[in-house]
Order: sequence, then structure tokens, then C-alpha cells
Amino acid sequence: MKYVDEFRDGKVARSLARTIADEVRPDRRYHLMEFCGGHTHAISRYGLRDLLPSAIRFIHGPGCPVCVLPIGRIDSAIELARDHGVILCSYGDTMRVPASGRTSLLRAKAEGADIRMVYSSADALKIARENPDREVVFFAIGFETTTPPTAVALRQAREEGLKNFSVFANHVLTPSAIQNILESPEVRDLGTVPLDGFIGPSHVSTIIGSQPYEFFAEEFQKPVVIAGFEPLDVLQSVLMLVRQLNEGRAEVENQFSRAVTREGNLKAQGLVAEVFELRDRFEWRGLGEVPYSALRIREAYRDFDAEVRFDLPYRSVPDHKACECGAILRGVKQPQDCKVFGTVCTPDNPLGSCMVSAEGACAAYYTYGQFTKDSAVAEAS
Repeated sequence: MKYVDEFRDGKVARSLARTIADEVRPDRRYHLMEFCGGHTHAISRYGLRDLLPSAIRFIHGPGCPVCVLPIGRIDSAIELARDHGVILCSYGDTMRVPASGRTSLLRAKAEGADIRMVYSSADALKIARENPDREVVFFAIGFETTTPPTAVALRQAREEGLKNFSVFANHVLTPSAIQNILESPEVRDLGTVPLDGFIGPSHVSTIIGSQPYEFFAEEFQKPVVIAGFEPLDVLQSVLMLVRQLNEGRAEVENQFSRAVTREGNLKAQGLVAEVFELRDRFEWRGLGEVPYSALRIREAYRDFDAEVRFDLPYRSVPDHKACECGAILRGVKQPQDCKVFGTVCTPDNPLGSCMVSAEGACAAYYTYGQFTKDSAVAEAS
């Protein structure tokens, strides 16, 4: 890849869209889940729905790390800052996610808690070095893409003997989420979410490779195409999925071959395995408790585990009753199906995380003006 413009060429996009339209069969629909919120934003930002035939239906998945973080985890982070007096370091997307009682990290900060936005785990380490008399906690979230940097920070803290630094780990795993979706009653038993194939996440796949998706293709007979985030990447991936479905194939294909290999980044995988291990279960917003779907800090790094250091219990908290974020993350509903979307719930006044995050489906639909009801679920039924 030399220039971004090469992957945003309108003429090529229209040509790809015509090819897709020519290959779409008139007797079927193609229900494709874009797992990652980055794809949701690309589809909305570049108007790809308008280019594609109506037989192509996009279904939003749970691939937004801020969106899937349950309220109880936000509450715990606020508790660390308020009750334990730590300097809490957080990525910007988490700052405005609503917690219990309509509070948030940003509101807690305004009320006096020492909560600081950082761009990386390295920033949190720097703050710990500069404040040796204060406890500094890094609020770590994200899928496999952001896990290796957190592992690096933990290793550096141990090597430096940085006693005032710890990590509140909330890293989650992509394959577990995909399996949960495919085994959900909505997909398997009720059939309320028709699902034919996956547009796979590219950034995650640079770390884990394409191999982990082979199980889903074989076991559930659902094709997976790992796609980049530019509009031509998405369109080419849709074409690859349409061809697989027309030919009755269910394979893993790699559209994002310029960055993803089958094996992934072995060095990053080794580092993560050194520092982290699987949790027995972890609560996801919208999915509930999912077994072996998240990571915790290993015994060797226990001294840097904020949950252990501050004896931080977890309490599950239900979502706002009016918010449909959970159903949207499961693919059961689209943003326009939510009664408060674009009215009570906006980016300036979010009721749920899907309207806050830069990868949230509601934020994508609101930002790019997609207010017309266009529900794949309703149309399929």
C-alpha cells in the first residue's frame, strides 16, 4: 500500500459494486456480519450500502471494544479513582461511556477524581514514573490488537521495579465472541438473525492470524473473509463472500494479505502468553457472561494486577432500560430500531456505549446521517 487514495478510488468502487450486482443471485439474500466497528464506520462513511444491491444485508457485530465493556467494569474503574485515590489512566473512548447513575469517567473527573486520558500504555508508565508517591492504574481494554502493548507495559514495570503501577485488565478475545454469536439462540434456534458469512477484523488478525477463524468456517459452515478498513477493501471482501456463498463454499480467505498472515504475529502472541492467561468467564455487554473470552494477569505479574492490589470485586449492572445497545451488538437490531436513537440518545447525550465509541454502530449511523429504518432483522422475518 503506497497511498490511502488507492483504496478510496470512486471509479474502482463503482466497478466493484457492478461486479457484485452481476454475481448476486436473484433468488437469495446475503446476510454478512461485519464483526469490527471499524468496518461499520467504513460502510457508513463511504456510503457502501447505496452502491450495493439490496440483496446484500450488513449485520453489526460485537467487535467494538468500548461497546462490549459492561457497566460494572466502568463502575470499578470509577471506584479505583474515587475511593482508592489512584491516578486512573484511560483511553479517550472510555471517558464518556455511561456508568451507573448516569455517571462516567469524565463526570467523575469533573467531580475531582484524578482520571487522565492517555494514548498508550507507555503514557501510563510515564505518569507512574513522574508520580512515585501516587498509585497509577492503567485501565486496559480492547481486543487482541491492544493486548500486546499492555503486556509490554507490565513487563517494563516489573523490570523497573515500578511499585506504584498496576493494570486493570479488561482485554477480550475475538474468537470467543464469534463463537458466542454463532451459538446464540437468535442465530441457531430461533433464526431471527440470519447470518451467512463474516467480514473478519483486520487489525486483530495481524496479531492472531487467519488460522483461528478456520474452526468457524468448518464447524458452522460460515465463510470468513478478513478485510481491511478502506472502502475498496470492504467491497472486495463482499465480492469474495458472495462468490463463496454462490459456490457453496465455507472457507477463510484473506483479503488483507498486505498485513495479515495465517500464523499472525508470533512474537506478540508469545509476549501476551507470558503475561496473560484465560479467565474462566467474563461479562460482555449484550452477550452476557462468555466462558474463556477474556484475559487476566498471570501469577508472575500478580503484583501489578489492580484487581488484586485493590481487592476490586466485580458487580454486574444492567444496561439502561431504553438502550438497545446489547441487541445491536448481538446483531438482533440495528441502531434505527432503538426508540431513543437520534432523539434522547445522541453523541452529546449518550445512553449507551454504542453511541459513544469511535467504532460504535450507533455513532456511525448518527454521524453519517443514516436515520431511515433499514432493519435486516425485520426484512428477513
